Formats: sequence, structure tokens, C-alpha cells
Amino acid sequence: MRTVCVFCGSAIGSTRVYAAAARQLGVELVRRELGLVYGGGRVGLMGEVAAAVLGAGGTVVGVIPHALAAKEIAFAEATELIVVDTMHTRKALMADRADAFVAMPGGYGTCDELFEILTWAQLGIHRKPVGLLNVNGFFTPLLGWLDHAVGEGLLKPAHRDLLLVSESVPDLLDQLATYTSPVPVTKWVEPEER
Repeated sequence: MRTVCVFCGSAIGSTRVYAAAARQLGVELVRRELGLVYGGGRVGLMGEVAAAVLGAGGTVVGVIPHALAAKEIAFAEATELIVVDTMHTRKALMADRADAFVAMPGGYGTCDELFEILTWAQLGIHRKPVGLLNVNGFFTPLLGWLDHAVGEGLLKPAHRDLLLVSESVPDLLDQLATYTSPVPVTKWVEPEER
């Protein structure tokens, strides 16, 4: 693991604990000699984590669509800032450039990125670890929904287990570093192709 893609909000949130966790994550990435790949914005939690990585002497790769470069105020100081045409291109490029993924508090965009990357893991498109930093219990209702989906037979327990979870930055990064990908997915392969 050399790079971690962080999905998080372009807003700062209503409590200081989110920004503090973003800064802690940034500093810990550098301490572990891990580069940051993220959405390229200067604002919100994404700006906090990027500034912390850069401030600690680390490497920051930002990927941002033209349409958001002004709204999210592209982080021009990034080690590498890549401006792309679409959100789809942004997500694909971030996935290609990362060895692991961490989601922090955020809104629709964060959930979109998290669930797309989890779906890709479920389908066997990638075998990279995906983690959720459950800052201040932010994701606890979402985790309850996932467990409910398992209970209702709509999500397999093995696929639920693709999401690593911790309230601690060091613990989550340890989980990502020691992750062993499950066997390749065969659910969608025709029986004669197995």
C-alpha cells in the first residue's frame, strides 16, 4: 500500500471533530509514508486532509472535474492536480491511482464514491481494501442499514465484510495495511464458466 484515496465532504460539518479527524488522517498518512489521492478541492474536510498531508511533507494527488474546480476551489498547491471532464472520469482515475480507500463524513458525493468503490469490490473489479472512518458515530446509522440489508437477504455477509470500519485513524490504516482480499467473486459467472 503506497497511496490511499480519501472520500469526504466538501463541507466542514457542524462539529470540529470532523476537521480534527481529517487533519489526523492526513498527518498519519505521511507518518506511514502513504500518499493521498482525493477529490482535488481546497474546501471542507477534503481541504483539511489535503492541507494536513502537504503540511506534513507528504504527496497529494487531487482529481477534480472542470465543473467543480471553481465551486470546490481546486487545491492548486497539490503535488499533482488533475482536472478532468466528468465525475465518472474523476472516480475512475482516483480508483486507478489508489491502493486503498477511506471514507470520512460527507454527503451524497461521499456516499456515491464509497458505494461505487464497494460495488466494484463486490463485483471483483478491484481487490483493494475499503475503510470507513466512523468519526463521532457519523456512519453508525448507515452501518445499521447495511446490517439490516444482510438480515433481509439483500446483501451477503461476505460482501458486508468488504467494508472495514474503525473510529480510530491508526486502527483503520492498520486494517487497510493487513487486508487480505477474499477469493474472486463468482456470483455472476455462469455455472459452465466456473
